[in-house]
Amino acid sequence: MNILETYQNYYFVGIGGIGMSALARYFNASGKNVMGYDKTNTKLTTQLMNEGIDIVFEDHTGEKITSLQKENTLVIYTPAIKTLGILDYFNHNQFEVLKRAKVLGLITENTDCIAVAGTHGKTTTSTLVSHLCKEADLPFSCFLGGISENFRSNFLYNGTQYSVVEADEYDRSFLSLSPDWAVVTSTDADHLDIYGDKNMIEEGFKQFAALVPDDKQLFVRKGLDIGRDHRTYAVNEQADYYSDNLRMDHDKIYFDFHTPSETVKDFVWEIPGIHNVENATAALAILHNLDVDFETLKKAIANFKGIKRRYTKHIYPNGKIYIDDYAHHPTEINAVMGSVRTFYPDKKLLVVFQPHLFSRTRDFADGFAESLSKADELILLDIYPARELQENFEGITSDWLLEKVNLNKKEKSDLSGAFQKIKEKDFDILLTVGAGNIDTLYDPIAEWISKM
Repeated sequence: MNILETYQNYYFVGIGGIGMSALARYFNASGKNVMGYDKTNTKLTTQLMNEGIDIVFEDHTGEKITSLQKENTLVIYTPAIKTLGILDYFNHNQFEVLKRAKVLGLITENTDCIAVAGTHGKTTTSTLVSHLCKEADLPFSCFLGGISENFRSNFLYNGTQYSVVEADEYDRSFLSLSPDWAVVTSTDADHLDIYGDKNMIEEGFKQFAALVPDDKQLFVRKGLDIGRDHRTYAVNEQADYYSDNLRMDHDKIYFDFHTPSETVKDFVWEIPGIHNVENATAALAILHNLDVDFETLKKAIANFKGIKRRYTKHIYPNGKIYIDDYAHHPTEINAVMGSVRTFYPDKKLLVVFQPHLFSRTRDFADGFAESLSKADELILLDIYPARELQENFEGITSDWLLEKVNLNKKEKSDLSGAFQKIKEKDFDILLTVGAGNIDTLYDPIAEWISKM
């Protein structure tokens, strides 16, 4: 029996995280009593509370916690939280306390799991796989690392035969999953605070790929060494599954999709960027192998709206363009800025970037500097620390990074002053980018540009 079925109460420590909130929604949709703690009230925690989930924002062991019985309560925590009084209480009183990845792994044990891994592209690809499953009316649940614009959520319950999960490499969490199908989009160096070097992160992805029982159900971007037989996918070059003949017409992207035995012409959608066609190619390969017909897949691709903060684009009547993106690695920033420069080569680009983590800023400083130098003007925000402390990274600051950026028009700002600085700039396209709390600028900026 699945041990998850033995619990009625589920307490989430760090419930506001994108991965944690999807799990909380799953148990809430299953009729369980869901509670949680987070240090900050956000749009996401407000939505969870509106869905009936009880959340506190103070590290206090109140009556709602002390009244819980360990026999019927499971505590789920994120490794991003290091020390917390609430977590200490549960551990001291011998509650069952599990990492988020372990719980997600237990769910995938009892489903046909489709897991999407990669240092870049996994959120878009897993969200697109989920969207295609929904449009094909497959019995599935999904656990995503971003907010689907179609679902307006990072979770959807449409049955239990399949699970679609974003397989997170951080803390080697993806090794807790039980994937029946898998995609590996990229194995670039990242999370070096966990892995140490590029070779170790590549080894982590090989260990993940080894979990898939069937070579024909493992789809890997062509050119990656994953240590075992698999099927390949690519864009603009032949592979087991590939897309080519990309062209743009009135803000729509057209492409042809090839399987080992046939070619399907004229897929069309509004999601820009060659990298996103690559993500679509992987998703289509999976769904084709689940015997979903191409007519359904074409319609589903056409009405895919994307993911919140993944190249979210607004074009205003005044001619201004505003793009907001979650990119927080040089490769991701290059992909976003490459798309901007491809489709709008003559537009003046203002970039507002918030680095995420002192360790990532340190490890990829030269890459960030090279990427950001492609802007016309840059506002660089303070580093968002997340789980890290500045005192452990002496000298790693935004001022230090800004010195490396080869750009005449560049300056640093704190988050609170950024909006005023933006309003003083001359630009055709504004790009806000980063994975911290830079998203708090989104609504004010969108409203201001609409009234210009």
